Amino acid sequence: MESQPLIAPKPVTLNGKLKILADAAKYDASCASSGATRRDSTTGTGMGSAGGTGICHAYTPDGRCISLLKILMTNYCVYDCHYCINRKSSNVTRARFSVDEIIRLTLSFYQRNCIEGLFLSSGIIRSPDYTMEQIVHIARQLREQHDFRGYIHLKTIPDAAPELLASAGRYADRLSINIELPSASSLRTLAPEKNAASIDRSMARIRTSIDASREKSMTGRSAPKFAGAGQSTQMIVGADQSTDSQIMQRSNQLYTDHRLRRVYYSAFSPIPDASAQLPLVEPPLVREHRLYQSDWLIRFYGFSVAEISSSLKDGMLDLDLDPKSTWALSNRQFFPVDVNKDCREKLLRVPGFGTTTVKRILQARTHCRIRLSDLQGMNSAIKRSLPFVEAADWHPGSAIDSLALRDRLLTGIKNTIPGQMRLFA
Repeated sequence: MESQPLIAPKPVTLNGKLKILADAAKYDASCASSGATRRDSTTGTGMGSAGGTGICHAYTPDGRCISLLKILMTNYCVYDCHYCINRKSSNVTRARFSVDEIIRLTLSFYQRNCIEGLFLSSGIIRSPDYTMEQIVHIARQLREQHDFRGYIHLKTIPDAAPELLASAGRYADRLSINIELPSASSLRTLAPEKNAASIDRSMARIRTSIDASREKSMTGRSAPKFAGAGQSTQMIVGADQSTDSQIMQRSNQLYTDHRLRRVYYSAFSPIPDASAQLPLVEPPLVREHRLYQSDWLIRFYGFSVAEISSSLKDGMLDLDLDPKSTWALSNRQFFPVDVNKDCREKLLRVPGFGTTTVKRILQARTHCRIRLSDLQGMNSAIKRSLPFVEAADWHPGSAIDSLALRDRLLTGIKNTIPGQMRLFA
């Protein structure tokens, strides 16, 4: 019997690589907004779908929404992290961009006004140093050879040499290193090639370089810019047994030790041929959202991790009620807050009051005493706030049982727009 001639596999086209490596990048949440439904980006069909081309949306500190080309350099990887779809043992279609292909794609999208920048990550190929060299080379060519002025966010490799991290910071607006999991023990179990201490050291080096770039020399000259938009990280939620309280403690430590701009939370998503050490089902996406709300309360509303954790059951955030309302129900002695007398810090603890509402209250009460009708004009979520505040013509009256008040708050939430989740109030 004659042997069949071998048929060489068809080479992957540039568009084919883009579909594969844009889809592979969707699991990295560290440049995306929270609470969004994950959509398959391989088809790129449907009104408003940009996933097939690798375009995602991120938000700047001043609130602007910018579009980024979000891709992996490659989804080949020598690591075998159990939770990762691109791990070495995963049976997925592989692809790799060349340096020139990424540069050509970035410039092409930018010139057509489709994007304002690039988010570039990669699987580990050959070694951390080799991979980081390729990533830096892409950023260097964009900046120096093509005078690219758009935003660049580089995902750095923690085990790469310090001089490579330093080079990355000279060309990127933001750097990020994924912490991956809340505890070092979980990282050892689910990502044996990664080391929590090494990740912390790399974050510390980046922080030192960022701090140094913001200081002026004795001559008054500023140091060369280094990652002007700071650094961020991503933490996977639900892949291990860490409680929400433990996750918040770890995030707070990262903010304190390394002055991160953001910790992004990404709900674990089950993957094909998963390890037996991983859960069979994904956590509710609302858990990710509650962590973002808690993160906001700690960074902008004056709450401590201990305060939020004190109102939790078994260390887990309430999935039905936002963490500020949960804290308020557990600390009824703190209320009612007088909108005409109490300080900003107290006003920020009222459920339904965001920073904008509090600012309006403080401005308005310098001219007149605030009445209930004034509050209604300042805040669309006033019904959630009424049991916790008093105004010139309003007092919540006799104490309502906390359980009944919880039911009232939940009823109010169910009557809002379906699927809408508030982050800031």
